[in-house]
Amino acid sequence: MSNKDLDNLASLIETHRESLLMQWRSQVCQMPSARNLDTPTLNDHVPSLLDELVVALRAGSNETILNALKDGSPPAHGLQRVKDGFDIEEVVSEYNILRGCIHDLVDSHQLSLQGKAFQILNRVFDGAIGLAVQAYATQRALDVQNRREEYLAFVAHDLRTPLNAISLVGKVLERTHPVGASGADAARMFNALRRNVQHLERLVSQVLEENASLRTEMGVKLERRELDLWPLVESLIHDLLPVDGTDSTRLYNKVHDELVVYADADALKRVLQNLIANAIRYTPRGEIHIEAKAAGAGGEVECAVIDNGTGISKELIEKVFEKGEMGPDSEGGTGLGLAIVKTMVEAHGGKVDLESHPGTGSTFRFTLPGRAKRPGKD
Repeated sequence: MSNKDLDNLASLIETHRESLLMQWRSQVCQMPSARNLDTPTLNDHVPSLLDELVVALRAGSNETILNALKDGSPPAHGLQRVKDGFDIEEVVSEYNILRGCIHDLVDSHQLSLQGKAFQILNRVFDGAIGLAVQAYATQRALDVQNRREEYLAFVAHDLRTPLNAISLVGKVLERTHPVGASGADAARMFNALRRNVQHLERLVSQVLEENASLRTEMGVKLERRELDLWPLVESLIHDLLPVDGTDSTRLYNKVHDELVVYADADALKRVLQNLIANAIRYTPRGEIHIEAKAAGAGGEVECAVIDNGTGISKELIEKVFEKGEMGPDSEGGTGLGLAIVKTMVEAHGGKVDLESHPGTGSTFRFTLPGRAKRPGKD
């Protein structure tokens, strides 16, 4: 094929660029992940790829095509398709659909797509597919790794509350049952308990330190069901009693005993556990009330954890739900507790907010949608 033939083919693609894209979109939209995308998002870099093909045809050489693609749009397209929710087969398919549309265009104008033109077309598309898939696969692998690391950090953080409770129970038992009066066996058990709790605390701290720089949102899979809220709150208060074991902080369950929520029990327990533990930290002497009420005909419930502790400054209120943010009195913390709360509440389709004034206490509120308004599929 002569350079003139290559130029004619390039001009044909350039002239029919919009109709090519329209034909391509009509076929790609049949793929599940593309059905709800608007035209700019669906197009992404595909118009640029056609421009790159036109340049390659007019250059009439294969030598610089791959280098041009590396500096061009395919890698960015692969990253975009991760965000769009495409699977890797769909990424490959959309390129091959465009290749087929070009073949149809050439056939309809009785032009030849053989020899050098065929080689250039395939090299451009195969190179683009390879670069896009490589970028896609790399990003997906990073996403999976980050989600696993973040999940591990969240679990490790949640272990701190029961560990603190166990540690405080041990201290209370040592005070109420002096070693000398309890005998050598009791002394050995107290020492073993103390050593093992300290060991677990070191392991948890290590996990949290190694995951302190997590950057991605955790994918949360929920298993919702209708559950009674009062007994869940009551069991949490019972488990957390050792944390406020000085008897200077009181926990009150103000939830109506017939209130039902539609939520993932484990996730809701983590939300309340973190909010109550946070309230205890800022309320060394005072009261903490856990409240909830129906907030609409659709079954939505609004929950609140209210304390009369030291409160949070205005400067910190906007940041407390971000990973790594801690109050001035949070020595030894990681700033993950309230980030976990935000993640879990938003996974339910709810919202969380904070009202606080230094010296008067804080109120954390969050909503849980009813069954009819749950986000996505369970």
